[in-house]
Amino acid sequence: MTALAPVLQTFFTNRLIAQRQVSNHTIAAYRDTFRLLLTFVQARTGTAPCDLHLDNLDADLIGAFLQHLRDDRDNSARTRNARLAAIHSLFRYAALRHPEHAALIQRVLAIPPARFDRKVVSYLTTGEAEALLAAPNRSRWVGRRDHALLAVAIQTGLRVSELTALTRSDVHLGTGPHVRCTGKGRKERCTPLTTQVVRTLRNWLHERGGGPADPVFPTSRGRPLSRDAVELLVTRHAKTAQAACPTLRDKTVSPHVLRHTTAMSLLHAGTDITVIALWLGHEHSETAQIYIHADQTLKQRALDRTTPPGVRPGRYHPPDSLLAFLEHLS
Repeated sequence: MTALAPVLQTFFTNRLIAQRQVSNHTIAAYRDTFRLLLTFVQARTGTAPCDLHLDNLDADLIGAFLQHLRDDRDNSARTRNARLAAIHSLFRYAALRHPEHAALIQRVLAIPPARFDRKVVSYLTTGEAEALLAAPNRSRWVGRRDHALLAVAIQTGLRVSELTALTRSDVHLGTGPHVRCTGKGRKERCTPLTTQVVRTLRNWLHERGGGPADPVFPTSRGRPLSRDAVELLVTRHAKTAQAACPTLRDKTVSPHVLRHTTAMSLLHAGTDITVIALWLGHEHSETAQIYIHADQTLKQRALDRTTPPGVRPGRYHPPDSLLAFLEHLS
């Protein structure tokens, strides 16, 4: 039998870190997956993780773990699939080192990802975005920081990890103002800034001070904001903005919704979908197709182009309010 511990340790040290040189985010995600898996196996079998063997992790046990994620931890299908991807990666590595376990490994690799419904993306309208930007109390230091962060997030579409990792040296406010960040897959990209955001950032950085390596959006102690802190401040200011913009009450506003807002603003401005994908740092331009599906204005324009000759384009409107009432009774 093959002990699991040395396989798992070399998978991290040799495969992920030394050979593939994956990011710290990937290491953390894989680490959390196997921590959850080993804890589950110990609770189910009574065997300590350091005493497990590779053949203890058969397809039935992995399937039970995935079921546990869904039923007991209320994980979404996306999260379950991410955990399964990490497990598949380990077993593909084990297949090269321990061919004697080929049958067991193939059964685990045959476990399919869960299917799930793809929802239409949520985003903020222009009025909702303006209300959110006006929500922070700019008479306070924290409010001015939050306002600058929200302005950058809405205009650039940076991910939360990219926002929190920004340093002063990443912000260029001279000719051709832009911010530089390193996103998924270690892809570096530069995102241009509008005149209004440049003004906001210039004022904020003048007040913020610090050196080139200091975070643009720090905590009160000068440390980079955490992901949870950004999510919390976005939720808090969205709740405040509901007073000025009641439509926000029907939306769950998160940092990722701000990213979708950027994409939809670019799409409404007529920006090509491939440029939007590059702007957001997507690996494939097809990923940005979700924004076309969410854009009702674009669909209406397409519908108008199919209007028969001699017919005025546009939606049907009943000729009389009373007739409209009667039609809605059917």
